This record gives sequence, C-alpha cells and structure tokens, in this order.
Amino acid sequence: MLAEAGCRYVIIGHSERRQLFHETDDNVAKKTLIALSSGLTPIVCLGETQEERDAGLAKEVLSRQFHGGPGALTRKSSPVFWLHTNRFGPSARAVQQPRKLPRCHRMLRRCAGENFSVHLASALRILYGGSVKPDNIQGLMAQEELDGALVGGASLDPKSFAALVNFK
Repeated sequence: MLAEAGCRYVIIGHSERRQLFHETDDNVAKKTLIALSSGLTPIVCLGETQEERDAGLAKEVLSRQFHGGPGALTRKSSPVFWLHTNRFGPSARAVQQPRKLPRCHRMLRRCAGENFSVHLASALRILYGGSVKPDNIQGLMAQEELDGALVGGASLDPKSFAALVNFK
C-alpha cells in the first residue's frame, strides 16, 4: 500500500515501536525484506535506550540489533539507510557527547562490511535521529560517519524545521 501511494522510503524498527509494541530484531529483519521486495527503501532503526547507554551497553545493544535485524539479511537484500537513535534527553546533552557517536557509527559500518561487503558499508548512509534540534544540528552534522539526520518532533514546528533545513 505504501508503494502504491507513492512512498519511496519506510522507517522500520523505530525505538518507540520497539518499546511500545515490543517489536523484535526478527520483526525488523522480516519487515525490511518485505519493504525491499515491495520496492521501498528501508530506513532501519538501531539504537539503545538511555539506561542501556548509561550502563555502558550501547555497542552491545547495537551489535545485537544489527545481527538480529539487518545483519540477518543476505548481501543482495541489505538496506541502504540505517538510523542510529538514542535518547540523550535534552538536546544539549547530544552536543555535549558528540565524540561517542562516531564510535557507534564506525561499529555499525564495520558490521555492515563484515556481513555484506566493504563496498556496501562505504555506500551505507547512517542517519542520526536522537533529539535533532536547531541548537545541536551543526555539531551532529560535523560528526564523521554521520550522513544525515531524521528529524522527529522538531519537524512539527515550522520555525525549528526551517532552521534545521537551512543550517550552515
């Protein structure tokens, strides 16, 4: 239905779906395959909760989600976009901890290279989606290994969204 309606992309495994609807890594892998077979480009979400991050489990959670979700796909059917999300809480915290993001993103790219190919890993687009706001977009977009952002709540406010789109 989404493809028939003209959609080109679909978000799969968003943190709210994982938490509220108990969506599993296996569900994410199956939905990703369905999206690909329907001609949609999946944006597969991987990310830790604040509690997991505080406990030092971010890489472990991302690895589990990768290997149980998109890592379970074949080389031919792997997704082109992945979204790393975590819950930093206030947007200022995302700006204060930018050095931790590249490590997670490098790990995801390395997993893609090991599971699929180095070529796919380098072509992979990693987006950040954890509380993207006008006051932290510049610091986020300066991160190595980060190719873009998925804007949530800030997209609902025209001024905030315009500031994000037009940042320099």
